[in-house]
Amino acid sequence: MDLDFTDEQDMLRDVVRSICSQDTIAAMVRDLEDDPVGYAPEFWNQLAESDLLGLLIAEEHGGSGMGTIEGVVVAEELGRSLVPSPWYVSSVLAAGLIARAGTAEQQAEWLPRIAKGESILSIAWLEPENGFSPAGVQVRGVADGDDLVISGRKRHVFFASSAERIVTLVRTGDASEDIAVVLIDPKADGVTLTQKTSIASDTQYDVDLDGVRVTAADRLGGVGANAWKAWDDTMLDGAIIAAALANGGARYALEITVQYAKDREQFDKPLGAFQAIAHYLADAKTETDGSTLLAYEAAWARSEGRDVAKLAPMAKSFACRVFRDTTAMAQQVFGGIGFTVEYDIQLYFRRAKSLQLNWWDERECENRIAAAVLD
Repeated sequence: MDLDFTDEQDMLRDVVRSICSQDTIAAMVRDLEDDPVGYAPEFWNQLAESDLLGLLIAEEHGGSGMGTIEGVVVAEELGRSLVPSPWYVSSVLAAGLIARAGTAEQQAEWLPRIAKGESILSIAWLEPENGFSPAGVQVRGVADGDDLVISGRKRHVFFASSAERIVTLVRTGDASEDIAVVLIDPKADGVTLTQKTSIASDTQYDVDLDGVRVTAADRLGGVGANAWKAWDDTMLDGAIIAAALANGGARYALEITVQYAKDREQFDKPLGAFQAIAHYLADAKTETDGSTLLAYEAAWARSEGRDVAKLAPMAKSFACRVFRDTTAMAQQVFGGIGFTVEYDIQLYFRRAKSLQLNWWDERECENRIAAAVLD
């Protein structure tokens, strides 16, 4: 196993970090909290011009054809700056699912547009009171000829108002994996978007579907395709990339906390000179380093075509816990001012908990790890 980055990968990191400079992003993060759009179009165009939106998309569809390792490099830098953008849902999850499950026509239509930033796609997967497994998909798609007529509610749909299509998982039968993935126009008749607030103040929506008709052309893989396996495989990439987002945030949160502990004096000496504070910071450094290496190992294994059924949820679970614990510790070091909006650490603390809960939460990750080990 080789976890050293190539010169090209180091250059990629430098490019992303220069684009996501803290001076540029800090104000953007605050300005876009609870915003109905949730991202800055000019910054999105900058990501497109730097070929970052098509990073994981095949070259034949206008992307760069890079792998999970490069995705982790980019995600760490985006997570470091808390960049508010649909990169994760559109360029990682939606593009990955279309590449795996879409017909040649669907891939040719959507992947180049995602890579160029011309189209944003979001994911509608989770439902109220339902879980992460196939049984959690209960929104029904009732067959009407080759069409599906869909009714139900999806929640935690990021950037739904900005999406040209919402990639939606629906149930088509009673068997466990009788699931289809369809492309729904958020402006179609029967679609209602309701913005929801979250601890992260990010842009999430409930999507209510009332008799929404979807043709066979907007069903990934066509009529009869079983898309759950493709979605589950896509989420393995998604879990690794989410771990990298968490690691980037955790490492930067620790950096600013260490600097604060050096600068802030109490009883005529820096906070960091107190042994109890120093121990907290040292423990956090150990955990963030371990979490980063775990994500790198998962990305390397994925790039080598190895089984990551255990590594991907391990990376996501551990990274998100470290992100949450590191920022919670940082809040204590900063003290009361750490909770004020003027300080960045509260931004990282709130987003850490949100990322821990979203996509695969900790319990789902633990169930998957147990299944990979014991089944």
